[in-house]
Amino acid sequence: MPRTSKAEAELQVDEPVIEGRYAQVGPYTVGYETMKEDMDPAPLFRGLPDDRCQCPHWGQVLSGKIVFRYADHDEVFHAGDAYYGAPGHLPLIFAGTEIVEFSPTAELNSTMEVVGRNLAEAMS
Repeated sequence: MPRTSKAEAELQVDEPVIEGRYAQVGPYTVGYETMKEDMDPAPLFRGLPDDRCQCPHWGQVLSGKIVFRYADHDEVFHAGDAYYGAPGHLPLIFAGTEIVEFSPTAELNSTMEVVGRNLAEAMS
């Protein structure tokens, strides 16, 4: 059976705002993310349909909270909550939050291409 753990997942993102460790398990990417600072990453999703994340995510908040903002409502998840983030959301992240999240790899990679380009532009 495919499996991973936070200790085994590759550290792929280590920025002032977020640390992310990721591993592929079957057709899904498992992400272990730690938010170091509050951040509204909405501008990074510019260029995706409706300028929102179109990748679905399933996860659990281990500590802190995360908010998914949709066009017509917000969903707030706290430590201990399992969640589903439907396509069409914008995350809002808070310092001290840790999550473990499962995302379809193909959709996640398409989203991260756009996020990566927007981040590179913002840093140049």
